[in-house]
Amino acid sequence: MSTSVFSAPGSVLSGKPLRAIAALILVVNGLFPALWILLTSFKTEAELTLKPITWLPHAATLRNYSQAFSDQPLLTFLFNSVMVALLSTVLTLLISVLAAYALARLNLRFRGLIMSVIIAVSTFPLVTLLVPLFETMRALNLLNTWTALILPYTVLSLPVCTLVLTSFFEAIPRDLENAAMIDGCTRFGALFKVVVPLSAPGVFTAGILAFVNSWDEFLLALSFNSNPGLRTLPVGIQLYQGEFAFPWPVISAALVVGIVPVAILIVIFQERVVSGLTAGGLKG
Repeated sequence: MSTSVFSAPGSVLSGKPLRAIAALILVVNGLFPALWILLTSFKTEAELTLKPITWLPHAATLRNYSQAFSDQPLLTFLFNSVMVALLSTVLTLLISVLAAYALARLNLRFRGLIMSVIIAVSTFPLVTLLVPLFETMRALNLLNTWTALILPYTVLSLPVCTLVLTSFFEAIPRDLENAAMIDGCTRFGALFKVVVPLSAPGVFTAGILAFVNSWDEFLLALSFNSNPGLRTLPVGIQLYQGEFAFPWPVISAALVVGIVPVAILIVIFQERVVSGLTAGGLKG
């Protein structure tokens, strides 16, 4: 029986070399856009139009960053994005913890159907929900407020966060909660004093997912807020371009400023997020 070239000893496509090549492709695909934006933020407009393309800035400058803050109220955009993302993340975690606990612990009659509906809802394209959400926010007189973004972001993040937390809660022995309740804890006390702390990686994972979803969202932020003082970062960045002008170095500088908070968040909680995703995948 012939041996496949992919598994033959000594083949350049076998074992570790193949995995190394695949990993390299993934890293380049993920890091190259961010690296290119970073390098562009230090270039001048003239250098950006040179041919052939220059990879590294010939004369690196920080002028684009100062211009990014002076041309538009970038700090206001950052503040709005941080507040909307944080508040929606807290609300998402609170609701998803309760929903996941109910799915993991209560003997719900239609649990399988509920889980299927949650999965189905998470696949809806956002553009199909735009008009109903807009009409709802207008009817509630919430347009041009943070609440108009916080509520939809919470609803959109709930399915994924609930599924992540459910897999963690199911892996925690019920005896721990029973022991806590024997000692005087209520069911809510056992949830927040025993179950949630033991599911910390899952909680951090759900929180990061909810925060990033809120931080990056553009369509709803553009449609629900026309007040310049309430614009979030994704909407604010598109204001840098003119009718016939695209100052890419300045736009790149603003993008870097927007990427930094999320990058810092991921670095700080990297271990918990990785362990949460891995454990959630194994338990699911």
